[in-house]
Amino acid sequence: MRRPSWRDPRLGVGILLVVASVALGSWAVSSADATVEVYQTDAVLTPGDAIDVDDLQVVQVRLDGVEDLYLVPGADLSGAVVTRTVSAGELVPLASVGSADALELRPVQIAMPAAMQDIVTAGSLVELWVAMPDPGASTQATLLPPELLVDDVEVREVHADTSVFAGSDTVQVQVLVSSDDLPVVLAALTAEGQITVVPVLGGGVG
Repeated sequence: MRRPSWRDPRLGVGILLVVASVALGSWAVSSADATVEVYQTDAVLTPGDAIDVDDLQVVQVRLDGVEDLYLVPGADLSGAVVTRTVSAGELVPLASVGSADALELRPVQIAMPAAMQDIVTAGSLVELWVAMPDPGASTQATLLPPELLVDDVEVREVHADTSVFAGSDTVQVQVLVSSDDLPVVLAALTAEGQITVVPVLGGGVG
């Protein structure tokens, strides 16, 4: 038995293994601690909302390629708006950020019973049904059976009806109507059709 010398190749291999283990451990620890700053919203953002960093909070996340998926501090937000609903507490996806010119939605206000506010909120999906005046009736108060006007319409906001003729039991719902459906909705409003907001259960944000 000879005492191994510093020239023994086994000694060199052992040293390399120790160094590799230390380096691998350090890399694993640093990778586990590596986080990226990402924007998160506290409130529901709906299409057309301008993106203001003052309304967002910065959170630390551990996600690979997060900069390619979510909005991060330092991004250029000049003229940026939300193009699809972002739920409260959600990281802001880059896919939900765009320009106002790209939006093909238009806000239209519809009266709704105030009792529906617990069900219909910003981000909810609703149907619009209309009962048009009966042209053969002697009065405008006689309506035809209700028909579906448009479906899967998103609610942008709900607010109190401040008009002179509004009662305390009525609120105004601002819905986002596509450019293709806008003519029929405006025609129903102009013809004094009775439009009813019907919530889609399970539809929209939580």
